[in-house]
Amino acid sequence: MKVALFVPCYVDLAYPEVAMATLDLLEKLGIEVDYPEAQTCCGQPMANSGCDDDARPVAEHFVNTFSGYEYIVCPSGSCTSMVRHHYGHLLPDSDEVLAIRQRTYELCEFLTDVVQVESIDARFPYKVGIHQSCHGLRELRLARSSERQEPHFSKLRQLLDHVKDIEVVELARRDECCGFGGTFAANQEAISALMGRNRIADHEQAGAEYIVAADMSCLMHMEGLIKREGRTVMVKHIAEVLNS
Repeated sequence: MKVALFVPCYVDLAYPEVAMATLDLLEKLGIEVDYPEAQTCCGQPMANSGCDDDARPVAEHFVNTFSGYEYIVCPSGSCTSMVRHHYGHLLPDSDEVLAIRQRTYELCEFLTDVVQVESIDARFPYKVGIHQSCHGLRELRLARSSERQEPHFSKLRQLLDHVKDIEVVELARRDECCGFGGTFAANQEAISALMGRNRIADHEQAGAEYIVAADMSCLMHMEGLIKREGRTVMVKHIAEVLNS
């Protein structure tokens, strides 16, 4: 199996260790990985701001760059969702665009649904809380969104259960938004920060030492609040945990 690795622009610029962990993890699982060097942004920041005319050429470049790969794997639910669910209204309904949309996978769903991993050689001896990002939860269906649905199912949890010595704590509000929302955090900073503090407090009250998520954007938002307020809980992308 050969896949193309799509690294979100903010991960490339601010969290390259997440990209490297993703690459190492895929290769440890016996997957051949190619990194198309012409890749840029998926266009989500422009599209979220209503600037479709600016997002369209970026989306076209993405399709041209990743055309021909059997699978495109991305360590970000929001960027994956952008390609899969929102390229439809930006680009012509061609076979090539449809193929790209269908072949783009978030890392966790690729490992559970396509690779169907049964074991992962990793050890992370800490208490962790799982943050389910909105795009992963509500658009990619990486978990059940309703707290009334039991037993609780999460593709992140399914993978973390393979990690030795880890303890996943139960949250009171496991399907709640962190408040980042891309440009929402800039336009509504007070509400965004309050939502982030609420999520951090939920993890702290559950005894989590780390907040683990599949979207580094959510973790970036919460990490900023954690550092500014001198909290002790830390954040970690799930690729780093699975590669530990």
